[in-house]
Amino acid sequence: MNRLRIGICLGLLLINLAHAESDARIEYLLTAVGTSDCTFIRNGTEHTAAAAEDHLRMKYKRGKLWVKNAEAFIERIASQSTLSGEPYRVRCPQQPPQTTQKWLQAQLAAYSR
Repeated sequence: MNRLRIGICLGLLLINLAHAESDARIEYLLTAVGTSDCTFIRNGTEHTAAAAEDHLRMKYKRGKLWVKNAEAFIERIASQSTLSGEPYRVRCPQQPPQTTQKWLQAQLAAYSR
């Protein structure tokens, strides 16, 4: 019986560690948006980095149940408008404009190195 309890506790610990790492990666992405020198474009309207971070945090808070990791956060929350379906775009100094999805994937790749 004690072995079973220990096994269950270890399993729960591993699950919590995986969620903590996932949360850390998502938090990294949100902070990267807010501290960037980029302009974020949603539905044709330009927004500051801080405003974009606030918007994504609001969307993440509402949709957290459907996001299990940073990749799903990018795909389901941070890449396009929920209302119009239009992709979000980002324009950064000395870089060509790109989709926010591509930009966030590059940020995540840099974090994972």
